[in-house]
Amino acid sequence: MKKIIANNKMQGKRIDKILSEIAELSSRATVQRLIDEEKILVNNKKVKASYKLQENDIITIEEEEKKLSELKPQEIPLDIIYEDSDIIVINKPKGMVVHPGNGNPEGTLANAVMAKCKGSLSGIGGEIRPGIVHRLDKDTSRNNNSG
Repeated sequence: MKKIIANNKMQGKRIDKILSEIAELSSRATVQRLIDEEKILVNNKKVKASYKLQENDIITIEEEEKKLSELKPQEIPLDIIYEDSDIIVINKPKGMVVHPGNGNPEGTLANAVMAKCKGSLSGIGGEIRPGIVHRLDKDTSRNNNSG
């Protein structure tokens, strides 16, 4: 259980907006879902996503168990810029999700790299994010300036 005490900077702001920014939850939609499921309470009471926080409100967040799925290799074409025995540099297409997650269990860059590297990826990052280092969101590519 995670506890957050609202400060004066949070006062008057929507709980869903504030929590999506500070609580390391994946999105505002996730926060709204958790509020609907009563996994986020304010002063031990159910609130709406539009609830405006007051200073010293006590927000409790019931943390969800992280669901792990098995990362499956998929033959997806890759734009490889550079490759040697230690590293592969890929121009990720705009719109391609990097790692599997809720709503994107497959068709990701990680699935494509698993197929390309045939099990030779580093264990860094665990089973879902094996050996992949990036600084891109799904809408960023080498050919756009939005990242």
